[in-house]
Amino acid sequence: MTKRLILMRHAKSDWDDPLLGDHDRQINGRGRVSAQAVGSWLKAKKMTPDQGLISSATRTRETFARLGITCDATFLNELYLAGAHQMLTTLKGAKGACVLMLGHNPGIAEFAESLLAHPPEHARFFDYPTCATLVADFEIDSWADLSPGTGTAKGFVIPRELTG
Repeated sequence: MTKRLILMRHAKSDWDDPLLGDHDRQINGRGRVSAQAVGSWLKAKKMTPDQGLISSATRTRETFARLGITCDATFLNELYLAGAHQMLTTLKGAKGACVLMLGHNPGIAEFAESLLAHPPEHARFFDYPTCATLVADFEIDSWADLSPGTGTAKGFVIPRELTG
């Protein structure tokens, strides 16, 4: 059986309010456009999730909302600024056939790199800019069986490729 992961970094955040805590920052105008573009890309490719594991931060929640995708979403404090190990632990508890995990750098980039047998040939994969999105497939029956280095990249996109 194949399981699919959509691994996304939140859209560009707004830094206009210096008094606002990091967890509470929203996405800016460019981020809103980017999230909508990536959501449209996922729908056009027929790669929409049936489960979402989303950091509890405001910018990840807003990114998810702007994707325009409906799925069973859980907003998790443990994914806020999570490292690769925490992300793997969380994903191993997933139940969906196609799971969207939405989080933050540097953890998201480290996690993406650790999951794949071979990275996609994309100049921006290793720095994983805002709203960058990896789609990877795993030949497993359950997320609990997931091991690093076993994924196959099916797509990687950054918003600038979609919005011009």
